[in-house]
Formats: sequence, C-alpha cells, structure tokens
Amino acid sequence: MTSTVLITGASSGFGRTAAQLFAAQGWNVIASMRNVAAGADLAALDNVLVTRLDVQDLASIDAAINAGIARFGQIDVLVNNAGFGLFGVFEGTTREKIREQFDVNLFGLMDVTRQILPHMRQRQAGVIINVSSGAGVFGLPMISAYTASKFALEGFSESLSYELASQGIVVKIVEPGGVISTEFGARSASEASHLSTPGDYDAFVSHALQTFEGLRGQRLATSEDVAQVIIDAANDGSDRLRYVATQDIEPLVRARRETSEEAYMALMRERFTPAAG
Repeated sequence: MTSTVLITGASSGFGRTAAQLFAAQGWNVIASMRNVAAGADLAALDNVLVTRLDVQDLASIDAAINAGIARFGQIDVLVNNAGFGLFGVFEGTTREKIREQFDVNLFGLMDVTRQILPHMRQRQAGVIINVSSGAGVFGLPMISAYTASKFALEGFSESLSYELASQGIVVKIVEPGGVISTEFGARSASEASHLSTPGDYDAFVSHALQTFEGLRGQRLATSEDVAQVIIDAANDGSDRLRYVATQDIEPLVRARRETSEEAYMALMRERFTPAAG
C-alpha cells in the first residue's frame, strides 16, 4: 500500500518542498496550510490533497486529519513543519507576540500530534517528524522567543519518543540551520519591524547583526536539502531521534554537544559580545 504523509505549513519553505518531493517519490501527500489558495499547483497533482490546517485552530486540525484519512485511507507519517520566528531583543518583544510564538511553534504542534495519535495508535505504527532548528540546540541572541520554543520542542519530542515507542510510533527531530531559499527569513524580518528596541541595545544589536550577516554568507543549504533529510528520516526505518539537516550548523552543534561547557560558552561569547569601547 502507498504510504501517506501529512505535512503542516506546506504552503512555502521546507513544507512545500517536502510535499513536492514526497509526491515525486510516489507518496500520497496531505499538504496542509492556512491558505489553501497557496497550494493550487500542489492540488493539481493526483496524489496530493491540499487542505486547510491552522495549528491555532483545533477544528481545522481535526478536519484536515479526517479529510486525509477519507482520501487515502490512513496516515503513516506526520511532518510538523509549521512555524515562524520572532527576531529582536527580548525586552522589545511583547508578551502577546511571545505567546503567539509558542502557540504556533509548540502548542500548535502538540495539538496536531495529539489529534493524530489515536489513528496511529490504533494501527500500532507511525512516524512523527518535528522540524526543529539549530536554535533548538544552541541559544542565539535576537531570537530568544524562537529559541525557547525550539528548545521546548526538542525536550517534548524526546520525552514523547519514549512514550510512543510502546505504541509502535517513532518520533524524530530534524534540525536545519540557515537556509537561503525559504520565506522564513522574510517573515522574521516582517515580525521584527513591529518590535520596539530600547536604544541601550544599539551597540549590541549592531554587532549581532554583523555576526549574523557573516554566518549568512556561509549558508549554502537549500529547502531541497532539508526536505530530503525529512524524507530520509521518514524512510529509514530506524528509531534515530535527531537529524542535523544542514552543514552550516554542524560546528555549533558539535561545540554544544561534544565540548565542555566552558569551551562552548567562550566560543559563543566571543562571537556575540561587542568589543569594549
């Protein structure tokens, strides 16, 4: 029987590219998104169902899952991809925006997962792939709310993996870094335009932006690269938990996971602390 994948946030970026690649490899694809008009080209494919799913709307989650099962019979893989990033210093970020960050990146992901679990548990099979970030491994300035949501996602995913192993369901985390061909950065910039940063941070912000610009120049991965890692994770039949999806973050991942706390913190502070004077 042909396998079926449900992807959230499939209108752009990793989600859209993953939907295209899964479909090209013969999978049935439930490409879910807030605005289904953005998926018109996907809907033209015979093995793709484009359906509305807003991770902040529980009724839409249930409707998308039910529509996918009605169309394809079952759902084998869930890719929790929907998300966005807030960019700016914490003090200039409103309480409301931080709540929205967690509503989308964490609580919405939890809701989609919870609603699909009875279907997977009944079948004693399934794979859940949560798209995290390098910012779920190491902390970065200017994206504290986003980083917090991804650190929480990582802890939730690991804990959940132990629970669901008893039900034949595997949980996986895909960790991409900076990617040049996604609309994620554009939305982050748009969100930043609504924040208010106290002037005392000007020197720090200027230095941090220069550091990020230098890192951005090293970003060679594409959405296709990340989507392929998602597909590999869905297909490999293993119980592996984490997949680093882009080479640009590997040095910081190794520093965080394989060196001492002192060496790691010295490296990060050197990168993000402005010179005195």
